[in-house]
Amino acid sequence: MVTHYYTASSLDGFIATADHSLDWLLKQDIDEDGPMAYSGFRAGLGAIAMGAHTFEWIMANDEDGWGYTLPAWIFSHRDLDLPEGADVRLTQADVHEVHAEMTAAADGKDLWIVGGGELVGQFADAGLIDEVWIQYAPVTLGSGAPVLPRALDLEMLDVARNRNFMCGRYKVLGAL
Repeated sequence: MVTHYYTASSLDGFIATADHSLDWLLKQDIDEDGPMAYSGFRAGLGAIAMGAHTFEWIMANDEDGWGYTLPAWIFSHRDLDLPEGADVRLTQADVHEVHAEMTAAADGKDLWIVGGGELVGQFADAGLIDEVWIQYAPVTLGSGAPVLPRALDLEMLDVARNRNFMCGRYKVLGAL
């Protein structure tokens, strides 16, 4: 079991605009079945965790609504409307506790920390991120949510091009 931080980033290191939009990303050309694409990555997952902003963006912008069948933990300090019939849990718990719950629920499959920002930073601080996958899009945003707001030492494991995306997979060696 591996805990992944899988995300897309602008070339200048942002995963979302200052107002949490991902519209810039959805305009990019990618082969959904190509190297390091989301569909192949998602196939090995057993549980996911994300912050409230990412969850709210998905709920507001995904035409299919909540498309995940995996157990999901949403970190939020406020009440959110959760999709009916889905295994979605609101939490304010420590990332160590949630990671243990995710591991138990994933039944040997991998874990995904979705989105970024402070939540992925907390998982990184706790030493709970094993790999970082970043799909770099040919766009700059100038500001917004940073791809990873922590200083980490990484080792490149794989690199590929998927149409307009430069894709990298890295092993987390530890904090700098």
